[in-house]
Amino acid sequence: MRRSLVLTLQNTYEVAAIAIPTVLDAVRGRLTGRACDARIDGFAKRVIHNTKMTVRVHGRENVPPKEDARSYVVMSNHVSNYDIPVLYYVLGGHMRMIAKKELFAMPIFGRAMREAKFIEIDRTNRNRAVTSLAQAKTEVLAGTPMWIAPEGTRSPTGELLPFKLGGFVLALDLGAPILPVTIRGTRDVCPTGSLLSTPGLDVDVFVHPMIESSTYAGLDPKKARRALLTEVRNSIASALS
Repeated sequence: MRRSLVLTLQNTYEVAAIAIPTVLDAVRGRLTGRACDARIDGFAKRVIHNTKMTVRVHGRENVPPKEDARSYVVMSNHVSNYDIPVLYYVLGGHMRMIAKKELFAMPIFGRAMREAKFIEIDRTNRNRAVTSLAQAKTEVLAGTPMWIAPEGTRSPTGELLPFKLGGFVLALDLGAPILPVTIRGTRDVCPTGSLLSTPGLDVDVFVHPMIESSTYAGLDPKKARRALLTEVRNSIASALS
């Protein structure tokens, strides 16, 4: 299949198609979490449809049902912008993201993310990062699954980058489990730095068993973070080879 700028623009339109009404509803005081969830669900399904992508899910039994009120944190590798719709397609629109501050600077889109309770993180400013994690903590405690890419950015090669500690601090502070997820194939659809998308490809998503952060609660905090990080990294890496 030929790589296409038109396909990328089509899927960019899908982002605008949910961002604009979200901002308008917020201005009118009519925005609800249920409406945001439904829009995100629809966005993910349309992107998968537009891209003619076949998403094969392995370990779906490890995905907690939506009605399960238990708080948890989702962590995955990150190799393409298509990781986002794929994760929402698999895990559902009720999940929210911790995302880099640059995304929130985009007109309309950034405002829509804030209104939908996505969390902005500035990794160059420790105080702001701590504030962001506190906001994420509130959402997770309310039962909202929170996705964070522990690498902090997309990997240009597909190999796992070093993991940041923030998400592990969040999980340990809450005693919340982590759901590790491995994504394979999205880099072929659109790699980091490219504006062209390739339709008709297969993408595999591996949902691993939940990892209980509470297992490490009795350790020294630094040791606990490192031990939890290592277990999660090994789980994600297990489906990359």
